[in-house]
Amino acid sequence: MTPLAKTGGLADVSAALATYLHGAGHDVRTLIPRYKRIDEAGVDIQPVKGMSDLSLQLGPHKVRCSIEKTLLGDSKTPIYLLNCPDAYGRDSIYTDDGDEHLRFVLLSQAAIGMCQQMNFAPDIFSCHDWQSALVPLYLKATHAWDKLFSATRSVLTIHNIGYQGMFSADVLGDLELAGAESFLHQDDLNSGVINFLKTGILYADLVTTVSPTYAREILGDEYGMGLNGLLQQRGNSVVGILNGVDYDEWNPATDKHLPANYSPDDMRGKAICKTKLLAELGLDANRGRPLLGIVSRLAGQKGIDLIEKVVPRMLSQRDFALAVLGSGESRFEQVFEWMQRQFPGRVTFYRGYNNTLAHWIEAGADIFLMPSRYEPCGLNQMYSLKYGTVPVVRETGGLADSVEQFDAESATGTGVLFRDYDETGLEWAINRVLDLYADGKSWPKLVANGMARDYSWERQGALYVKLFRELSGQQ
Repeated sequence: MTPLAKTGGLADVSAALATYLHGAGHDVRTLIPRYKRIDEAGVDIQPVKGMSDLSLQLGPHKVRCSIEKTLLGDSKTPIYLLNCPDAYGRDSIYTDDGDEHLRFVLLSQAAIGMCQQMNFAPDIFSCHDWQSALVPLYLKATHAWDKLFSATRSVLTIHNIGYQGMFSADVLGDLELAGAESFLHQDDLNSGVINFLKTGILYADLVTTVSPTYAREILGDEYGMGLNGLLQQRGNSVVGILNGVDYDEWNPATDKHLPANYSPDDMRGKAICKTKLLAELGLDANRGRPLLGIVSRLAGQKGIDLIEKVVPRMLSQRDFALAVLGSGESRFEQVFEWMQRQFPGRVTFYRGYNNTLAHWIEAGADIFLMPSRYEPCGLNQMYSLKYGTVPVVRETGGLADSVEQFDAESATGTGVLFRDYDETGLEWAINRVLDLYADGKSWPKLVANGMARDYSWERQGALYVKLFRELSGQQ
């Protein structure tokens, strides 16, 4: 949850959705682990009365923990922190440790226990990804007796179906199912596997994912990652809602990270941002040269293999520069380190994550490159639209739902999309956007179209509330 703990877009979504719900007058209580990586400077964390010394039994493991409370930034959204150093006092938010399953069984059990301690009967448990996907199971299998939850419904949101939380069936005794083991997927269990995400899909009252196109894609073999058959059985209980953007954080007119602000009515600040960015990154100070930006987790999903094959060749053929911010698989980090050496003054690579630099790239670049193999939603392409930075994306998932192909004749559209995941498609898209950049008539219209789009949480959050009301019988 941004800014407390972040590895990807889920952190932005969970913070923005909770903030929207709180601002709209709903009683939203978010529980996350108190990870060691949370920067607690300036964060006021207080104990919650009656929950400072809790004991949870998870199979043979007796876990001591406490629940504390803080407020999320200026929004004053209440955030509860599950404090258990044995589980969360590690250098990484997610790990490959042998007890990874136990860390999130604990989170799920603590979420239910917190409600019981507070005598708080939520209309909706909004569970995100495999880490909280056991909550729907517990509500139906081990807590069906509790009248506190008699009207409670569960919603499981899949942010990336590629991450499922699959563990050996040897962990069964740690799940605290109290004789309800028959609720688990029996074929998996007989095969020696427990799949947390699959379990959540089985028992959640509603399954949502983070874009309408991705909701359709995961019903097929290519993107369903083995769960497409189960999702097909859920029928209309699988819904796609495009993520929103927190425009309090991502708005060039007010962005506190930028060296200059700008808006559709006065774009002078964008030119200043580009000049400052080029200087900051040590790129040749040629402001007329188009600058492509990438801010990404460096993983196979993100199309880095295509970039490796296409972009160096195009750098030799066409005049543009490239600024890359990200980290991930070492082989992909080496790709950009090599490109930086091969094209000094035209390619720069910052390994790691730097929030200020991410904002600078969104503002200072002319073009944002996001050629994902698949993309459940994506946020950077929507940030780019707001910042007047034209997105070049593959036509998949949330990218297809948020970027519209530009048509020069009608002057409609907001970016450049390519369909097939291959070198020809990406090369066509980069050539297309560079040609548009050189077109003094089309480019300003393309930029303006993107900046006019509204993907605010006021719009997208209302769709969640509508679904939540329908699910809980509150029309």
